[in-house]
Amino acid sequence: MDFQVVVLAGGNSKNLTPLVSKELPKPLLPVANCPVLNYVLHQLEQSNLKDLIVVVEGEDAALLVGAWISGTFIDRLHVEIAAVPEDIGTAGALRAISHHLTAKDILVVSGDLVSDVPPGALAATHRRHDAAVTTMLCSIPVSGPLESGSSGGKDKAKKLGRYNIIGLDPSKQFLLHIATEIEKDARISKRILHAVGQMEMRSDLMDAHMYAFKRSVLQEVLDVKDTFQSLKEDVLPYLVRSQLKSEALLNRTPQGEENSTEKVSSQNNQAFISRILANASTPSFHGIYSENPDGSSSTRKTHKCCVYIASSSSYCVRLNSIQAFMDINRDVTGDADHLLSPNNIIGPSPKLGTKTTVGPNCRLGEGSEMGDKCQVKRSIIGRHCRIGSHVKVVNSVVMNHVTIGDGCIIQGSVICSNVQLQERVELKDCQVGAGFVVTAGSEYKAESLAKKEK
Repeated sequence: MDFQVVVLAGGNSKNLTPLVSKELPKPLLPVANCPVLNYVLHQLEQSNLKDLIVVVEGEDAALLVGAWISGTFIDRLHVEIAAVPEDIGTAGALRAISHHLTAKDILVVSGDLVSDVPPGALAATHRRHDAAVTTMLCSIPVSGPLESGSSGGKDKAKKLGRYNIIGLDPSKQFLLHIATEIEKDARISKRILHAVGQMEMRSDLMDAHMYAFKRSVLQEVLDVKDTFQSLKEDVLPYLVRSQLKSEALLNRTPQGEENSTEKVSSQNNQAFISRILANASTPSFHGIYSENPDGSSSTRKTHKCCVYIASSSSYCVRLNSIQAFMDINRDVTGDADHLLSPNNIIGPSPKLGTKTTVGPNCRLGEGSEMGDKCQVKRSIIGRHCRIGSHVKVVNSVVMNHVTIGDGCIIQGSVICSNVQLQERVELKDCQVGAGFVVTAGSEYKAESLAKKEK
């Protein structure tokens, strides 16, 4: 499709401390014992998008990610690894590698996106509309720990303190307004309402951080707006606003209304899908974009900002927090197990003791061993772990080379690689950083345990 693909893989995210480390950067965090970056690369490969630039924050992290990609996708993808400084943001990362961008259109996708939505669908939508930018929107994911008696993965919705406001044209093809991280009411300028004619407001959708850009537009914005750091918070809203400026002038918004606003609220932070803000005196925004009777394109707009809305049944979650890490690991061994490749529950050579049970929605890595009378429920055990007898692991993720002593109880926790839990340790809703030793008989609840940085 002549798209150049940029995967923004990140590096050592502070939101994921102590899960990430110099030895395990964010792109290599395991989801069902497979690096999270694998899920994006696999989806791109399936869409025949194989010319990639993978952008990693930090030289050391880039070396680790590059080595993993070389060993996993050899002869399958053409990948260039680009190291950029840390904490420069998504727009800053693109600005740093902009000299490598040569194709007409650029597909940008976050390396922490776990999704079954084909990137090719977004690319096709972008080309069909000849858009300046096309963004993928998806339903806000369900989040939160499961209750012990729960049988499904979508029983507890995340209580959102903040939400997104997204304005679409009635045909749901064009992005007319976007505001992120709104805590209370949002206000929309009447100038914008006059410009767009009709706008449907949504708070049940999120920006999935997958974009198709026209390269010339993207590079111009990055050059002119050199303080922009975020695609989501800076570049995309800027493009959406600028597409409306000329239309506001054409519609000649009354002077008294130029700076007035219309209040939009969402009671209890629920979706207000049906709300329509309309100005009957102007045509719909979609109508403005339609072709002229002679088949020529309308020239009243400088560019188009389009959307591709994923099906509500699609799976689409970003691994950008510890809770999201838990959610995704739970989901891909449960309702979203079609994302697993290969889709096997138990690795090729784990050893299980007598009367040890492994429940559904679990995954055991190769070379791991468990003693007698252990229970594993809705959990993932990494490779080459040594687990004693009478151990209970529930709703947890245990990474590689972990040693767990007899009688330990682990619930709702993440145990990073090379951790040692001595006998009778009890952990609930904890994160244990790589290489940490938890002494015998210790009990922790909602704690983050990690070695002190030297």
